[in-house]
Amino acid sequence: MITNRRHFLSTGLAAVAAQAAPQPKIRFATSGFIWQENIEEGIRTTARFGFHGIEPFRQHILKYVGKPLELKRQLDAAGISLVTCSNGGTMTTSFIDPSQTAQTIADHVQFARDFIAHFGCRHFKINLGRRPPNPTTEEQLKTMAGTLNEIGRQIAQFGLKLAPHPHIWSPLERENELRRVMELTDPKYVFLVTDTAHLTLGGMDPVRIMKDYYPRIAAIHFKDTEARYRGFRGATPTQEGHRKVNLYKNLGAGGVDFPAIFRLLRARNYEGWITLDLDPPRAGEGTIEENLEVNRRYLQEKLKVRLSHPGVAHP
Repeated sequence: MITNRRHFLSTGLAAVAAQAAPQPKIRFATSGFIWQENIEEGIRTTARFGFHGIEPFRQHILKYVGKPLELKRQLDAAGISLVTCSNGGTMTTSFIDPSQTAQTIADHVQFARDFIAHFGCRHFKINLGRRPPNPTTEEQLKTMAGTLNEIGRQIAQFGLKLAPHPHIWSPLERENELRRVMELTDPKYVFLVTDTAHLTLGGMDPVRIMKDYYPRIAAIHFKDTEARYRGFRGATPTQEGHRKVNLYKNLGAGGVDFPAIFRLLRARNYEGWITLDLDPPRAGEGTIEENLEVNRRYLQEKLKVRLSHPGVAHP
């Protein structure tokens, strides 16, 4: 009886403590892109470093597309979440070609229903295909907006927010394009994944964009750029140049004002995902684990994030 009483008291106190604990704030994730097809290693490493989730691309987890619960069991065992899964692979991703609109909508709704919805995700992050040879036209922006509105409307029934990702070398690259698509889309159905590096390299101020569209931010991607891109307003760097010198840098490189972004997020009491959207390291860029440690240290030391696992990070 004494043992049972002690057990009752200990579990009761634990329950009270759990109720009194701070509520979840910001959760941090890694990009599954770092590990390419080896999502299993990504899950293990993400958990070991104390991050809370992983965000892969569809083309890298095709072996699980038809069996989402098998992947979910691995995530649950590691104590981390699937943040979302980006579109890609065999899907049609033509958002500015009216002849491809119906198939693009069908493919995205099917993937949201048959895969992403099984993981309790709150948003569906999507890329928007290749940029046309000339700047995206008004008609193309209208086609994109109509496609996004329809996908967003249909996937809302699965509890998902559609969240396009402004990305250099895509039809949604420059500030006028982003603002026009935000005007043309329904805020009930179309949100954003704001990426600090892509906004910067596309000639935008990430802090301003995030302030202006804060109610429509579904999630955030963190990566840095070289310091010379701070306040950049020039032509978008080329893919050829990116192949020679990686445009995407670890946090702290100086191109993005992360302290200012975090002041905004704290002031707005942001509760959601921030994904460290890194590429696999190139020659001379260290190892995956070395880069994760650099970014974890920046979050903890410079932004004063308290990482914990399992659990959440509090700003």
